[in-house]
Amino acid sequence: MKIGLSCNALKYSGGLERYAMDLVRGLVARGHRPAVFARRFDPSLPESRMVDAHRINVSFLPGKLRDMWFSWRLAAARRAQRVDVLIGCNRVVGSEIAICGGTHRGFLRAMGRKPKQSDLRQIELEARQYETSRVVVAHSQLMHDELRELYDVPEDKIRVLYPPVDGTRFAPADAAARVALRERFGFGENEIVLLFPSSSHERKGLPLIEAALATIDLPVVVAVAGRAPDRTSQRVRYVGYVKDIEDCYRAADFTILASLYEPFGLVGIESVMCGTPVIFASNIGCCDAIDPSMRHTFAPGDAAGLRAAVERAIAASSERSSDSNAAHHPNPVRYDAGIDGHVDALLALASQIAR
Repeated sequence: MKIGLSCNALKYSGGLERYAMDLVRGLVARGHRPAVFARRFDPSLPESRMVDAHRINVSFLPGKLRDMWFSWRLAAARRAQRVDVLIGCNRVVGSEIAICGGTHRGFLRAMGRKPKQSDLRQIELEARQYETSRVVVAHSQLMHDELRELYDVPEDKIRVLYPPVDGTRFAPADAAARVALRERFGFGENEIVLLFPSSSHERKGLPLIEAALATIDLPVVVAVAGRAPDRTSQRVRYVGYVKDIEDCYRAADFTILASLYEPFGLVGIESVMCGTPVIFASNIGCCDAIDPSMRHTFAPGDAAGLRAAVERAIAASSERSSDSNAAHHPNPVRYDAGIDGHVDALLALASQIAR
């Protein structure tokens, strides 16, 4: 059985790109050499050498037409590679297994935006992908609900599979390592560090976080990792684009997001696996996958509720062990987050489809 994988890029980038990288490693470990179709490949990554790489060039087109062109060209490319089952991690028509890590209609609704012509094109492509696929894998219960409500995908076509996380990479640090990491990132000994990993600050709620914490009478610092914020202050600090984000989690006291739309929020799982609790808006898709002892939630858009959640989290932190930033919870994640189990589930679906 020849497995194909479609994604925007095989590189460390957004959530679905990182997910595609996890799938590549998991498939190779199971004896498969997948054909990967993408706009870009990072040749420095070992994953690029583990696959049959096929670049679909879209750079000559305006940005708003690139998804449609990629999907059209993919049909011939997969036939040439004799792919039996294609896993679509981006908007493409014809993937037997469509991965839903977010929906465009759900995004527009959460952001309060009316669709433009370019949005309608994306929605049409997305809807066709769900319609032509054999199975739609939803990365959260929230995505399951959006598929049913906004795209009328039949219940028996949807499988909810939370995305995997590399447990060897995302794990707690001991006390000495954590001290060294805090020094590396410039965090003071008495500072309470809220890590904000983001490349889309407005959608992920940085303005609300700033407003909520402006007058808090505690040594709280919001450490922004990813894209630089428009401005920094005593309260908001930029730590750069950090490739080894696991070290940021280990150095911080909490990870915080106040997203308007967050279909899953893999950073939440990564954070608690590193032993660092989260302070999250309750609409973030991963909340129900995190043990209650490791999450503090607030209503979306509620600045007072956010501030109260921060204060509750800080008060609760005094009960945590002082020898590590780990909460010593035996299972902070409420599902099997291993890559092997997730890939096995996808391969089982692929085998059924191939038969």
